[in-house]
Amino acid sequence: MERVTAARTAQKDPDKPEKSGQAEPIALELLVHGVGGTTPEEMLGDPRTVRVSGDGTAAVYRRTDDVDAESRPADYRDRPVPEAYVWCNLTSGNGSRALWLLLLPFMVVNLAHWMRPTARRAKRAVRTYGLLVRLVALTLTVLLVAAACEIAIDLTAWQCAGTAACVDDHSWLGFLAPESAGGGGWWSQPGRRLALAALLPAALTGLLWFLSHRTWSAYESQQPLPHQPDPEETARNALGKPGFWYGRRLVARLRAAHTAAGLLTVAAAVGTSAARYDRRPGGPALLDVLGWALDSALVLAGAFVVWVVCRRGRSENRLDRSLDRTLVRWLPLAALALLVLAVLYAGWSRPGWNSTGRLPGNTTFGGITLVQGVLVLALAVVAARIFRGSPDARTAIRGLGGPAVAMLACALGGVMSGGGSQRVADWLDGSGSPGAGGSIDGPPALLTWQASVIPPLLVVVAVLCGWLAVRTAQKVRRELAQVRLDNPKERQDTTRTRRIAGTRAGAALTDRAPQIVGVTSAATLLLGAAALVGAWASGKVPGEAARNAPAFVEGAAETAQAMGSWLIGLGFILFVTWGRRAYRDPSARRTIGILWDVGTFWPRAAHPFAPPCYAERAVPDLTWRMHTWTRATGGRLVISGHSQGSVLAAAAAWQLLPSVRKRVALLTYGSPLERLYGRWFPAHFGPAALSSLHREVDCWRNLHRPTDPIGGPVRLHGECGPQVDRDALNDPLAYGRTEAHPLPAPILGHGDYQADPAFAEERARLLARLRPAVPGPRPRRAGAGAVAEAVAPEATESPAGPAGPGGPGGPPDTAG
Repeated sequence: MERVTAARTAQKDPDKPEKSGQAEPIALELLVHGVGGTTPEEMLGDPRTVRVSGDGTAAVYRRTDDVDAESRPADYRDRPVPEAYVWCNLTSGNGSRALWLLLLPFMVVNLAHWMRPTARRAKRAVRTYGLLVRLVALTLTVLLVAAACEIAIDLTAWQCAGTAACVDDHSWLGFLAPESAGGGGWWSQPGRRLALAALLPAALTGLLWFLSHRTWSAYESQQPLPHQPDPEETARNALGKPGFWYGRRLVARLRAAHTAAGLLTVAAAVGTSAARYDRRPGGPALLDVLGWALDSALVLAGAFVVWVVCRRGRSENRLDRSLDRTLVRWLPLAALALLVLAVLYAGWSRPGWNSTGRLPGNTTFGGITLVQGVLVLALAVVAARIFRGSPDARTAIRGLGGPAVAMLACALGGVMSGGGSQRVADWLDGSGSPGAGGSIDGPPALLTWQASVIPPLLVVVAVLCGWLAVRTAQKVRRELAQVRLDNPKERQDTTRTRRIAGTRAGAALTDRAPQIVGVTSAATLLLGAAALVGAWASGKVPGEAARNAPAFVEGAAETAQAMGSWLIGLGFILFVTWGRRAYRDPSARRTIGILWDVGTFWPRAAHPFAPPCYAERAVPDLTWRMHTWTRATGGRLVISGHSQGSVLAAAAAWQLLPSVRKRVALLTYGSPLERLYGRWFPAHFGPAALSSLHREVDCWRNLHRPTDPIGGPVRLHGECGPQVDRDALNDPLAYGRTEAHPLPAPILGHGDYQADPAFAEERARLLARLRPAVPGPRPRRAGAGAVAEAVAPEATESPAGPAGPGGPGGPPDTAG
């Protein structure tokens, strides 16, 4: 049963100053877990817990004994009240989330939007960067729907249903077969077969729209705290802007545009094929005119969709509740109407039309690939220009992280579309190999060329892995010496020393990720360009194109084609199998949830069909909880975030009102704030952003270990660094057996930071640094909003407390 703790708080006015000798207000520790999730019982260390706020998706829990803690402040003089915010169900809840695997390329390209380098006085370049990423995202939608069209319309309805040998092997297609293939019913005409097959890609587009609309309502429709911070404050970091975690208007516009693009792709696949046939000499003039009219309408509608995508980016400076209702409603409906007209036009009786070879217009995939390559190169140019204006040595791939990830998103989309097409073609052509003497010609040659470059790409990856193995071995040797130096008085245990050194060296591999991503992305771009040139120059699959070449070249081409087809098919099968297992197995679903924990922190700014942004629910939850609790009690609050929870905690702290933020301390451990987010998302978590967070919260401490592959130091410049980062914790806590550790201490790595005595020590120092708010006069500002008017006045600066100027929180905010 849900209970609200605010009703049990002490009845006092937090705006009134504390009387001399009065006890300090109660303290609260708000725990936020990291990736993979956990249970409130594990977080609170008690099997008896009660949900005090929230629902089954995300909620705040307390131990049963602490539910009425605010009414018994004397019992909590020496310790804070622990609360646990559990958000794991946002990413790994029911089985329907397994469908999110279909959205993986969309999630990756959405990450590219947020990887923009830090910009100074480059507003036009920043807008261009966002525009290019949105266009790349649009091509991914078209690519996925085009792949569905290839499977349903070309391979099944056009090629297999029109071939006697293929129909004999698949009797369920008999009602579509023409007279030459033993059929001759009403559906036997090619145009009608295409019209019927169009239902599958149209249904896929509708499913994508439904998932986007449904997840928005379930996850991202939570409005942030309604306040209007000062412009000077919000200018420091975008994550502190009122509208950052509420992108309803842009998501709705993009959802309408991408849905329309998908429907127009299906209409083009059906209608343009019939229009080409009607343009033959001696064809019916009426149908020819209708074909030209349909093609013109499709071109105009496509241009309008591109304009909608280009027209507007994110609006973060204010909470934008408006919605372009006319556009959102009528754009998909207009595209659906064109699809219906295309289906009716293609279904018109054409007795002399026969389906032979591949469906006309199979150069679509080549055009999409070319456009994607040009957009990624343009994105790289813009990113490099932005980076030159504000260079930072820690930024991943020298500011080219966004273009590299966008390239990988395109490659992932190509693998999914090509793998599906190859597997369906092999299944339909059971007696042979498509395009090499089988009963059907198979998918376009470009898809086979793209599959054939997978083996060379794997060779590049293998070389990278070998390089990493050599560097890791060198790191292990250095760490062996360091472990001995760290424990000079201990009796050396070779096995123990090697385990510790190996764990430290393995944890350091995370810092090599930029090189891996950069080289892989560059190789993907070059090999993709080679595949495009080869397919367009020869018009044949690689094995056929190399027939008259030297024996070595011919053998290499045939081997690459065979291995590529097998690998891409295997990848597609594993993908489907993993999705099916995730639908049925909660443990597998939690594994996929870890991927979403990392990939869906950011709002859907580039692709509306990406998995939902859980932070648009979690950050408002945390902000509201901290605001209401400090408002009701006037107490001290430490928000304690582990791993990804530290990122949520930082984002929530940025959204707080200044008067509340000054009553909040931040404790992070195993935090990727700088090591991952600061390097890959420098515009939002770079040195300037993290320095501003340190200045704005009352105090902040960060714990990390050399054995942690995810967390690391915050690395702030100057005096801020030691004030935030504690020296690296020992891991294990003891090298050998001691009085305190009679059994061998485990290597903790990324987990169990609370087991280290340093955790309780730093938490106590943060609470000692926090002092009750002493209100001062605050003039009422026009337009501040109801909640802003109700907030306690700005707290005056409190003394450094027992920690002093060199304490965990550093000097007062004036020193920043």
